[in-house]
Amino acid sequence: MKKGILVVSFGTSYEDTRVKCIDSVEKDIQEAYPDHVVRRAFTSRMIIKKLKERDGIHIDFPKEALEKMVDEGFEKIVVQPLHIIPGFEYEKVRNEISMLKHKTEIDIELGMPLLYEEEHYDEVTDALLNYLPEERENQGVVLMGHGTEHYANACYSMLQNKIREQRSDVYIANVEGYPELENISDEILGRFSSMTLAPLMLVAGDHAINDMAGEEDSYRSFLEENDISVHCILKGLGENEAIRKIFVSRVGDMV
Repeated sequence: MKKGILVVSFGTSYEDTRVKCIDSVEKDIQEAYPDHVVRRAFTSRMIIKKLKERDGIHIDFPKEALEKMVDEGFEKIVVQPLHIIPGFEYEKVRNEISMLKHKTEIDIELGMPLLYEEEHYDEVTDALLNYLPEERENQGVVLMGHGTEHYANACYSMLQNKIREQRSDVYIANVEGYPELENISDEILGRFSSMTLAPLMLVAGDHAINDMAGEEDSYRSFLEENDISVHCILKGLGENEAIRKIFVSRVGDMV
């Protein structure tokens, strides 16, 4: 039986973090399941277009990648998203699979994103806290999530609550959804003299480089303007070995 694994992420146009955070997960999955063929797809058409025009790199959209695998005779395909929450990007993939299932009898199964079932929040909390600096007086941590208007944005609040069960110095603030930095600013400005910033995203791409760590109009600049010293960790979750193991285990639930 010809078996395949399609690894799907939003994607990034930054090569360095793509290698460290996306290639690394795909490599771990391939090593864990050597009898499967591992393929890649991005859900961001903007990034796919940019990579093709700028670098001559072609990345398939999930629908294209799946159709190719069907045409090549794969009999079982598992699709593992590298998305953090089951939001709009995850729904895109789910809908593409649903449409394709009406056209073929091939076994296609969709895996879960990083945060989906309750036990996942405990796994991710442990992976994050083992990765972050230890708790110290007057020092805090802000994890920059993406955020969304999708109802799955509630996942960030649940993760925050799970983190609070173990540490009170770690906050989540999103770029495009509640809670944003301004929603937690009163609490952190009155409590900490130094802050560590880290992306709660698969890759350390544009949001991490500019919105989090940029010199102007960023999390970093806001905190520094309020006399808080800042240390930025420009590493995506894909560089965290424990997070990669979670994605590998998601695939294991399907193969």
